[in-house]
Amino acid sequence: MVGVGQQARAISPIRGPVSKQRAGRYRSLGRRGVAARALSSTQLASRRRTRHPSGMARADLLIHLVRAAKERDDGELGRTVESMIAEERGKQHHLLAERLENALNTATPAGNGGGHAESGAGFAVVTPRRALDELFLPDVARAAVDELIEEQQRAETLRAYGLEPRHRVLLTGPPGNGKTSLGEAIAEALLLPLVVVRYEEVIGSYLGETAARLAAVFNFARTRRCVLFFDEFDAVAKERGDEHETGEIKRVVSSLLLQVDALPSHVIVVGASNHPELLDRAVHRRFQLRLELPLPGKVARIAWFERLLGELDEPAGMSTETLARRTTGASFSQLQDLTDDIRRRRVMEPGTSLRRLLGERLRHWREVTALETHA
Repeated sequence: MVGVGQQARAISPIRGPVSKQRAGRYRSLGRRGVAARALSSTQLASRRRTRHPSGMARADLLIHLVRAAKERDDGELGRTVESMIAEERGKQHHLLAERLENALNTATPAGNGGGHAESGAGFAVVTPRRALDELFLPDVARAAVDELIEEQQRAETLRAYGLEPRHRVLLTGPPGNGKTSLGEAIAEALLLPLVVVRYEEVIGSYLGETAARLAAVFNFARTRRCVLFFDEFDAVAKERGDEHETGEIKRVVSSLLLQVDALPSHVIVVGASNHPELLDRAVHRRFQLRLELPLPGKVARIAWFERLLGELDEPAGMSTETLARRTTGASFSQLQDLTDDIRRRRVMEPGTSLRRLLGERLRHWREVTALETHA
């Protein structure tokens, strides 16, 4: 189903006469108290949803918590507490969430990379700003992303039927075609922080160091609702069958796949790769959505220039089809560079006609891209 849906719950109106005891309590409140309590069924339903937005989910979590503690299942216990922490953060109960997180980390054995990762070791938390509607996506990719967003927003509806929302996305395609932007746009649409993995701080030279640092990043992510983004995913998820790779990278890939499998569904993990052929074969089946973002075709380039010329609001002297034809083979990143260049020169040369400016910038852009191609 394409589109972002909102959960709707039908609440039956309250029927039946008010008991004498309840009526007496109403009278004791006085006129103002009665008015405060005399809520309509719609208001009462709204208040109930506000107080208990996921009562069934909370009951299930408590049952899982008790069962895990009784069976001494540390893995299930940890995952349940992580889900509770994420739920409390979603309710803005930050103090309780921090106390639960402290209790969980205190009980975590030393040496597993646990603890507070807020120091920024191995990741950066980014506030997403790019909206989904700003991107030019293939119809198939846009429909799949809309479904993902809807499932995350209506997760409690799915859980009522024993289902979980999809939360693992693999993006592939040539560089400069919106993989990073799409990861950010998913976070923006869900009003979640974007946790970007920084490989320069994760990859170490000592045995077991990279796996431990990756574990620390995952430990940070799983205790909150967020989008965990791996750019250049093939850097840490290479094919383990490659005889040229060391045993250490094979251990890192195995550890990474286990961490991805263990992520709760409130964490959306997005992996992006320009070279999907380098990824381990087991990586592909770990991801529920596998989307390819190709170079923009003619239709996409026409739409791009239609938006640009609409913003400039001046006769361009050439059609959007001509502009699209003269930028054949360009990536979205290269189109963005050309667009920014045109806007800059409009500011620096206010008297120059848009037609002349477009011609000059297109010639300059083609020279630069030709040099990049042969570099």
